[in-house]
Amino acid sequence: MRSIGNRPIKKVPALRGRMVINLFFEPSTRTRFSFETAEKWLSADSLNFAARGSSVEKGESLLDTARNLQAMSPDLIVVRHSSPGVPHFLARHLEAGVVNAGDGAHEHPTQALLDALTIRHRLGRLERLRVVVCGDIAHSRVVRSNIWLLTRMGARVVVCGPPTLLPVRIEEMGVEATTDFDAALEGADVVMMLRMQLERQGTPLFPSVREYFRLYGLDARRLGLARPDSIVMHPGPMNRGVEISSEVADSPRSVILEQVANGVAVRMAVLYLLLGGHPWEGES
Repeated sequence: MRSIGNRPIKKVPALRGRMVINLFFEPSTRTRFSFETAEKWLSADSLNFAARGSSVEKGESLLDTARNLQAMSPDLIVVRHSSPGVPHFLARHLEAGVVNAGDGAHEHPTQALLDALTIRHRLGRLERLRVVVCGDIAHSRVVRSNIWLLTRMGARVVVCGPPTLLPVRIEEMGVEATTDFDAALEGADVVMMLRMQLERQGTPLFPSVREYFRLYGLDARRLGLARPDSIVMHPGPMNRGVEISSEVADSPRSVILEQVANGVAVRMAVLYLLLGGHPWEGES
């Protein structure tokens, strides 16, 4: 799938005649556009739904909205929603397949897949790597999916953040938790920074942006504590000067734009595996 993006004509007929609905109830740039790009490159027909301007604003329920879309006979629905569990709920009530493009502070599976692809492409493996994830751990769906994937693949995951942003008993997920960012960075192979999700916090959970960057911002000095061949990741959107400095974000060790490119390839793979057909189709 990665190779298709390097071709002069970025189009293959793998999903010709298949219909995908992108059902996004939250703002999105990278995830939504990469799913749309993946659908177009695979020749699928796609419809894009946004809550703003739709019947949702008139009071229509989530299930009624989904059932109306189901009546248009889609093969797959890609959904992003602010409430955890919505993709699972829709999967139980709809005939179409459902792909989770992010549900609240729960999970973001395709982001974890593209992160793993990026790490393996740069470092050659996932096993035995020290992966440090720092930021708003409590409200991040990205970190949860990455923990499930990376620990299963043999990586050692360390989560770091202020005490107010570390979930209670997160160590039970098989990770190490710490509030000391400098200590966490020592010997790190991968440093993944997370955005401060103020929209999900309700009340402020740290004194100030300046104080947060002083203790948990990734700058060139701190990156020097990690391994010389380590890489820097961020699922986006980045807040420069809050969780990461521009010097680091734009450095040769940053793979942030590679994550975006790999997002298209991974989502193409997901769509193809779910909709690409099976050898028994067409048999009598």
